[in-house]
Amino acid sequence: AIQPNMDLSPLTALSPIDGRYRRQLQHLAPYFSEYALIRYRIQVEIEYFIALGEKKFFPLERVHHRPLRALYLEFTPEKAEAIKQIEKITNHDVKAVEYFIKDKFEPLGLSQYKEFIHFGLTSQDINNTAIPLSTKEAFEKVYLPSLVNVIAKLKELGMEWADIPMLARTHGQPASPTRLGKEILVFVERLEEQMRLLFNIPFAAKFGGATGNYNAHHVAYPQIDWKQFGDQFVEENLGLHHSFPTTQIEHYDHFAAFFDALKRINTIIIDLDRDIWTYVSMDYFKQKIKAGEIGSSAVQHGR
Repeated sequence: AIQPNMDLSPLTALSPIDGRYRRQLQHLAPYFSEYALIRYRIQVEIEYFIALGEKKFFPLERVHHRPLRALYLEFTPEKAEAIKQIEKITNHDVKAVEYFIKDKFEPLGLSQYKEFIHFGLTSQDINNTAIPLSTKEAFEKVYLPSLVNVIAKLKELGMEWADIPMLARTHGQPASPTRLGKEILVFVERLEEQMRLLFNIPFAAKFGGATGNYNAHHVAYPQIDWKQFGDQFVEENLGLHHSFPTTQIEHYDHFAAFFDALKRINTIIIDLDRDIWTYVSMDYFKQKIKAGEIGSSAVQHGR
């Protein structure tokens, strides 16, 4: 019988990402899960509130910074679930985060300033900063170290195999001889070039109110240079590039460039995989068999 309310597990997940391949990808959950998105939203809201306090919109002692930041630094899945319960009432995900933070202000003695949470902002000021921030940190802490390790391993093999001759192929046919190490270093050069291009792409964030013009901010405090405030907050406090001018949302052009760069890197690695597969098929390489491991149910007779 079909069981519609099965608990989530690798076997009941709808996608192989959270199912069969969960073990390989679980380290991305702190950056790309809904729990992570909620945590990054809280981080942006809290850092915005602190930035307003630093600019003396209200009296905020530095002693309050640590417990405020603890709201996202010590965030747990249980607290994320509490926000999801609030969302059932608000029917709005970002507003639920705002209400959650407001509830935490009373024990901190900050209730009189809680209306400065989300002051002058629209939801995309939070989303379009939280998402690039999470992507930036996932890139720096997970993706980049992995890519650097791949390149370092290829460099090591390129040096180790520098003097091993190999018959090259052109259009699948035997061609002039080459050296195995040189062929591996081709991929090192390609990957390093793409990595250099990748570093030139900023992680951009939109921040500027409902239509990107700081309208509500200006009406409330016309004497403040809100564009300068936005630049400082996004670039110095969050470490992102401030997109300006914008509409209500981020342009996503830098995001598109970033993912296109990742796509090119993926294509290069696929090229590497295919070359190695070809070398294996031509007996240039031999596969190492792990005890108990079966690569294909149809090739046992060939081993």
